[in-house]
Formats: sequence, structure tokens, C-alpha cells
Amino acid sequence: MARNLDTAALRAFVVVAEAGGMTRAAGLLNLTQGAVSQQVRRLEEQLGCRLFEREHRSLRLSTAGERLLPRATALLEHNDAIWAAMTAPEVEGEVRLGVPYDIVPAIMPPILKTFAREWPRLRVNMITDPTVALLRMLDAGDLDLCLTTERDPAPRAEVLSREPLVWAGAPGGSAHLRDPLPLALGDPTCSFRATVLEALGGTALDWTMICTTSNRDSMSAMVAADLGVAPLLRVSVPAELRVLDDAGDCGLPSLPAFAIAMHGPAAPASVGAEKLADHIRRAFATRLAA
Repeated sequence: MARNLDTAALRAFVVVAEAGGMTRAAGLLNLTQGAVSQQVRRLEEQLGCRLFEREHRSLRLSTAGERLLPRATALLEHNDAIWAAMTAPEVEGEVRLGVPYDIVPAIMPPILKTFAREWPRLRVNMITDPTVALLRMLDAGDLDLCLTTERDPAPRAEVLSREPLVWAGAPGGSAHLRDPLPLALGDPTCSFRATVLEALGGTALDWTMICTTSNRDSMSAMVAADLGVAPLLRVSVPAELRVLDDAGDCGLPSLPAFAIAMHGPAAPASVGAEKLADHIRRAFATRLAA
């Protein structure tokens, strides 16, 4: 006899597993902690097994919970895709989105993936360039929407998050100890350039440029080879590099936080651009709450 799983209970289980606890999951689901706990308990009763083990004040997945998590995630993705396809209005066309090259790998893949699932008839054309170039394109009408990395965004911008600017180097490297300091920095349009040079100017450090291209792969390759250090948003430091912890201890000046902001056009945005902007907004809110 066919049996049906409770998708609400499955969603509660997945969010608790990802959030690491009932309280944070309750906030993400906009439910009370008791309601979330009840849904998880109902799912355990239905499946006849414990899904979590309690350790002090935290929860960890049981063996059964580890088996269930990927299957539950896949089922919910299918559920959400069907719901979106059958209930979403027929919005189609293209949205031209500008994104600074340095935040693309760390931030954009899950946003683009879920947006495509939610709005399958809307095509995103993503253009990557430094913030200054993207804002010019937006003003010229060549973009519908753009994200930026800025120290002080304009009042019309919507700040999505503030991220620490950090020094990145090669794991086990010594480039940060050399004199002069070998610096991998973007070209004159780089958002971080003026701030970094100002910070270095307030020290007795001598420095030299070893890479002045706003190409993330080129900069990362130079730094990974321990030929220099680079200023990057902490969220965008690639796996092959490491954050030089506590700038003072590593001999480099501390750097300020930068905003990741969203800019729309001066004229009313298209329906597609509004849908993408709302999706990006919700994605950042979920990320910050996690």
C-alpha cells in the first residue's frame, strides 16, 4: 500500500538539520519552536526511527537522519519546482544582471540555480565587471539590475550585507613577510584599491605591485603560488587560499568592511528584474539568518 510523507514535516527536518537546532530553524520557518519540534517528532513516528541525537544544547543527525537528509532535500526540491511551475504567472524574457567578478563563485551559483527553478521562463544574462563599470552600464540602460561591492553605497542602493575585507595568502606561505610587500591588486577600477593603498600608506610598509588585473583567476593564481597577497572579501576567499588571521599579527594593516549592495535602474524595473531582485533579497536574508 502506498504511503505519503508529510512535506511540511520533511521541510522542518531539513531546516533543523541545516540550521543545527530547533530555535534557529523556527526563525527560518516562521514557526514556534514547539511547532517545529512537533513536526520532527511526527516524522520520526511515521518513519519509526530517531532522526536526531541531542548533544548538550545542540542536535546532530542520527544514522537514520543522515540517510534521510539527501533524499528529503531532493523530494522538497521537486515539490517546490512543481509548485512554482503550476502556480507562478507566465513571466518570461531576459534579465541583464551585473555582478562584480570577485563575488560570483561564492554567492551566485545557489541564487541562480533556485531562481531558474522558480522562474523557468526568465533567462538571466549575467555580466561580470568591476563595480564602477557595472554602475555605468546600469545608468546607460545596458543592465536591468546589478550587485556591487562598495565601501559607501549611494543612498538609492539596497545594502544586502556587509562583509569584512581581509588579506588572503597561500596556505603556509610567507609572502606577507616580504619587504617590499608583494601586492596582487585589481586595476584602477577595483573597488578595494583606494582603500587598501590608503591603509598601507598609514604604515611604514613598502610594497610593490605583482598583479594589477581585475581578473580573479589571475590574482588567485599569483597568491596561491605564494608570490603575493591580495585583499578579498572574506566570503569570496577561494578554497586554495587562506585568510591571514588578525591583520595586526601578520604585520598588515586592518581593512574595513565593504557592502554588497543591489542597484536597480532609475526608471521602473521590468517584472523580470523585480522578480530577480526579490529572489536575491530573500537569498541574502536567508544566508544571514543561517
